[in-house]
Amino acid sequence: MNRSFLLCGVGGQGTVLASRVLAQTAMDRGEYAGTAETIGMAQRGGCVVSHVRTGSGINSALVPEGGADLLIGFEPSEAVRCMKYLKPDGVCIVSSKAVQPVTAALTGKRLDSAEMIAYLKKHISRVIVVDTEAICESCASPKVLNVALLGAAAESGKAGVSTSEIEEVLRKRLPEKLIDMNLKALRLGAEAASEE
Repeated sequence: MNRSFLLCGVGGQGTVLASRVLAQTAMDRGEYAGTAETIGMAQRGGCVVSHVRTGSGINSALVPEGGADLLIGFEPSEAVRCMKYLKPDGVCIVSSKAVQPVTAALTGKRLDSAEMIAYLKKHISRVIVVDTEAICESCASPKVLNVALLGAAAESGKAGVSTSEIEEVLRKRLPEKLIDMNLKALRLGAEAASEE
């Protein structure tokens, strides 16, 4: 079965690594997987969008507008910006924590994550909000946000992957010293999605 994922966030959140983990999970099953990124000013906290498409007969790694089964928003306003890519029956997994862009800091305006999440819920039939800040605190690292969202994606049923498959890929890709904290984040993300 073909699946399309769009992951969006800002530089430094691990969006690209998360897309690679999803692609590797499909490849480990013997499926085709294609990825593409729009990175731009990622190192300066700019937008990062990763496309992942798995299955057969796929001609491009880029997800067309209205073509994503799953939208994973590492940051609420980025999820709002990219929601046009989601299918009408698609699922949105989104972090509850807003990241203030440089432009907001310069103008003195603050992003309101609750307002962004309310907008997503008004326009998308199924939105799973993950308290990534609490998960990162529990794991004692802000760098597990991406894995927590992957756990929620797996639990949603829309990703077509299990947490155990993601765990296998993480064990291959991550240094030994980072495994336990990332597996904890994966489990906590899945639990957060099961409570929605």
